[in-house]
Amino acid sequence: MGIESRFIWMDGELVPYADAKVHVLSHSLHYGLGVFEGIRSYRQPGGGGGVWKLDEHIRRLVDSAKMCRINLPCSFEEIRQACVATLEANEFDEAYIRPIVYLGEGAMGLGARGNQVHVTVATWEWGAYLGDDGLNNGIRVATSTFTRHHVNANLQRAKVIGHYVNSILARYEANDNGYDEAIMLDQMGWVAEGTGENLFVVRDGAIKTPPVVNILAGITRRTVFDILRRDGLTVHELAFGRDGLYVADEVFMTGTAAEITPVREIDRREIGPPGPITRRVQQVYAAGVRGEVEWMRPYITKY
Repeated sequence: MGIESRFIWMDGELVPYADAKVHVLSHSLHYGLGVFEGIRSYRQPGGGGGVWKLDEHIRRLVDSAKMCRINLPCSFEEIRQACVATLEANEFDEAYIRPIVYLGEGAMGLGARGNQVHVTVATWEWGAYLGDDGLNNGIRVATSTFTRHHVNANLQRAKVIGHYVNSILARYEANDNGYDEAIMLDQMGWVAEGTGENLFVVRDGAIKTPPVVNILAGITRRTVFDILRRDGLTVHELAFGRDGLYVADEVFMTGTAAEITPVREIDRREIGPPGPITRRVQQVYAAGVRGEVEWMRPYITKY
């Protein structure tokens, strides 16, 4: 399934896919300063689509730009409307949505501050990020030799384009060694997150996840907290080493792209097939984003 669509929204107007071009001297291409979001829409009961937690994603995009001292040329509401308009123009009722903010051509160098800020929204049809088999049966992961950024090395709460080089190198390494995904440790050796996912661990019914210190505060991560709390379960945010992964009863990864993906093996230690808590979270999440869970419906923007 490719990423081509009919239209892409660029700086206030819908343009044909083939005409959505960026200048080769765009500042963000050379230096990586820019911010983006990953959002999903899902087919809703009775037809039409619905964007899951659109407002939360746009807020994080705006916050990311603020942290990076990028002055947005359009408002929260304009970006929000652009996401829906792009989905409608492409007649997608289930798709991935990518708003991106980047600096255009003009001045070069690290101190350049006056280049035009561009905002683009693209959409495409995208299935399971880590594959259908991974979603159903779990994936194999490896602890990466690449360390997640120190909390003062970058703005970890911001979804910045350049940050993802760290993740790409870790993902390449894992894939080249025969694994589906990587788990990254922080500078102290504590478990941080996947290359593009947050992480949950279950042992003896207790659920834990790394705290939001040097990881992205995932929107899907927060949804998992809500799902588990409604089942009377508590998630403990605490630091732990990779040995805590090896003895886990269940491990699953979460993210807008990855959704709820079980982990069945870590560093050649078998975790096993998806367990009951993982399956419960998967089922509620999959139903909820598609409008089938009453308490989750207010988070859906229908179109």
